[in-house]
Amino acid sequence: MKNVRILGRNFRDGFKNVFRNFSLSFASISCITITLLVVAVALIGSLNVENFTKLISDDFTIVAFVKNDASTEDEEKIEEKLNKIGNIESITFVSKADTKKEMMESSETFKGIMSAWEEEENPLSDAYQIKVKDIEKIEKTADKIKKIDNIEIVKYGEGMVDSMVSIFDLIKKVLIVIVIALVIVTAFLIVNTIKITIFSRQKEIEIKRLVGASNFSIKQPFVIEGLIIGLLGSIVPIIATIYGYNYLYNYTGGVIFSQFIKLIKPFPFVFYASIVLLVIGVVVGMIGSRRAVSKYLKI
Repeated sequence: MKNVRILGRNFRDGFKNVFRNFSLSFASISCITITLLVVAVALIGSLNVENFTKLISDDFTIVAFVKNDASTEDEEKIEEKLNKIGNIESITFVSKADTKKEMMESSETFKGIMSAWEEEENPLSDAYQIKVKDIEKIEKTADKIKKIDNIEIVKYGEGMVDSMVSIFDLIKKVLIVIVIALVIVTAFLIVNTIKITIFSRQKEIEIKRLVGASNFSIKQPFVIEGLIIGLLGSIVPIIATIYGYNYLYNYTGGVIFSQFIKLIKPFPFVFYASIVLLVIGVVVGMIGSRRAVSKYLKI
């Protein structure tokens, strides 16, 4: 019960100190706010890039065309061999009759030409549409499929898929580095701001020491100050994230440039992002304050 009272008093003192030294506190809050706004952009960008990569993985397929002289037995053997390849998630057989029907439905020109074809005159090929588990291994998977007997051609958008995955992966890594760097810079700035605050309250700290206050009881109000500063500093970024991302999604219709690049739906995504920003703000504020007190006071 005593510890609860002490903690309550320290929270009260922490709140008082934030507003008693408001000019310095405002500098720390502004620092966290600006940084978290940039972190929010980098975080949303990173998660959406990861989503783009996943959508590419889901949408892109390998198409393996079967030789026209392959028998039903040959096609059964092809499917058996495909199932033995580790990176394959699903296999869909598409007959040349199905392909003909789909093409006729998509265009009146195709319909006029193909409607006269008899079944034995159909020059199209049976094919397997293959989805892979790991798109980064799609090239190796396609090479294995090419080696299967009675497979004539294998297509998967070579070059374009590899380039898009590489670009998205690079962007994601850059954004993650930016987030980490900004968090470190923010913590450093808070440490220096709290140092100034501590220097202005040296007499108060000395009095606490003289009356026998423990190191923990001296440090705790400063750490709570950091928590409050982090909390206040995260309010604007959280509001900007919720309303800003929702506006962006509605303005673009959830699509950027092409159907491959779709934004994550705002809800509950913005709430998860807000929680991350709140945690970063609070943790950075607390750690920054604690380091400043420990280093400056040598306690």
